[in-house]
Amino acid sequence: MHFRESSRKIHLSTSIRSTVEFAEVVKAIKEKYYSIDSKSSPLFLLSVLFEEVGELAEAVRKNKLEEIGEELCDVLFMVISLANYYNIEIERKLVEKYLTGDPSSRWDLER
Repeated sequence: MHFRESSRKIHLSTSIRSTVEFAEVVKAIKEKYYSIDSKSSPLFLLSVLFEEVGELAEAVRKNKLEEIGEELCDVLFMVISLANYYNIEIERKLVEKYLTGDPSSRWDLER
C-alpha cells in the first residue's frame, strides 16, 4: 500500500483494489456513525480509543497478525470518529503534518 497526494486528497492504492480516497472513507464513516457519536461525550469516545489501543497492544505482544490488523482498524476508526466529532479534517491534517511537513527530526529515536 502506498500514499500519494492529489488535489489535497490522499489516495490509498493497492495492487488488488482500485484507488480509494481516504477523505471519502472519513466522510462515509461520519455519515454512518456521527449521529451515534454525537450523542456520546468526547471523553467516552477517547476511552473507547484507549480500550482499542490496549487490545492492539495485546495483539502485538502475542504477535497475532490477524488480530493486529483487526485492532489497527478499530484504532483508526476511533481516531476518525474523534476527528469527526470535532469536525477536524483529519486527512488534511495528516498530509500537512507528515507529507508536507516532516516531524521525524523531533522524534526521540536511537540513530
